[in-house]
This record gives sequence, C-alpha cells and structure tokens, in this order.
Amino acid sequence: MANPSTWLPPAPGYRCQYATDWVADKMRWDLSIDTAEQSALTDILATCPNAPVTVTLAR
Repeated sequence: MANPSTWLPPAPGYRCQYATDWVADKMRWDLSIDTAEQSALTDILATCPNAPVTVTLAR
C-alpha cells in the first residue's frame, strides 16, 4: 500500500497538504504509523512551517 514513504504527489506545492491530510486521517481513525512512514512525514513537514493539521474526530 502506498504511503508517504513510497509515494508523494508529483507537484511539490501539494506535498504539505498531502502530509497534513495524512496525519489528520491517521489521528481521526486512531491508525498506527510505521517507522518509514513517520520518517517521511517528519521530513515533509519540516519543510512546511506552520502548516496546520485539522482533525475531525470520528463519531
């Protein structure tokens, strides 16, 4: 399955939104994250200062 460690949007300008959406979905559904995925997200989000992560909690 593709995740941020194996695939990123081809348009660099969309990567911050992709990463924050990914984190929000993981948090919303209380999903686990593996080491490679975490490392990739950390690297991506380091280039996105002040990018908000908006989580809508599952009911």
